[in-house]
Amino acid sequence: MHLDPLEICNLALLNRAFHAASSADFIWETKLPSNYRFILDRVFDDHKTMADLGKKDIFAKLCRPIPFDGAQKFQKVAYLQHIWWLEVDGELEFQFPAGTYSLFFRLQLGKSTRRMGRRVCNTEHVHGWNIKPVSFELTTSNGEHAVSQCFLDNPGNWVYYHVGDFVVLHPNEMTKIKFSLTQIDCTHTKGGLSLDAVFIYPSNLDSEMSTTFKL
Repeated sequence: MHLDPLEICNLALLNRAFHAASSADFIWETKLPSNYRFILDRVFDDHKTMADLGKKDIFAKLCRPIPFDGAQKFQKVAYLQHIWWLEVDGELEFQFPAGTYSLFFRLQLGKSTRRMGRRVCNTEHVHGWNIKPVSFELTTSNGEHAVSQCFLDNPGNWVYYHVGDFVVLHPNEMTKIKFSLTQIDCTHTKGGLSLDAVFIYPSNLDSEMSTTFKL
C-alpha cells in the first residue's frame, strides 16, 4: 500500500467495506518499522500479548511516547542558571533498522514559563555562550566517531544541535551509541541554558525539519 496512515484512516470513513479493509494486517505491517518485534520485546512487559494484537493496534501504540529500560520522561527540563563547567553524556544500545541516522541535542537559551496562558521565555541569565563553542561528540560500537563544535545562539527558541550521523548496516544487530556535550573552559561563567533531551532521527528528515535544526 502506498497510502500513508492518515489516508488509510480517511478511506475507512467512506463505507463499511473500506472500514473493514483498512484494518487488515497486510496493510499496516508495511507501516511498521522492520524492528517492531524487537521494540515490542524491549518496551512492553506483556510483549507476548502485544504480539497478538492486530498490526493497526501495534502501529497506534508505537506512535505514542514510550519510556523503556526503567526510564521516564520528566515533566520539566533541566535548567542551568549559572555554571563554570558543563558536561553531559549518555549512551543507548538499540536495534535500529538499516539506514543513516542523525543525533541531536535539544537546547534552549532561556527559561520557558507560562504567563496568562501563553509561553514566555526569560533570558535574563543567558551569558557566556558566545565566548567559546560547545563541543559535541558521538561514537558507536561499530567504530564510527563524529565531533562537532557550535556556539549556542537564538535565545528564547528550542534548537536541535546536530552532533553527528551514524550508519546502521545490519538491522538485526545491536548498536551501542555514546554521546556527549561539553563546555569545560573555566575561564568564564555561563548560564541560562535549558537542556531537554537527545533525539535520533533518520537523516532524510533533516531537510524537512531544517527550520529548527542547527546543522
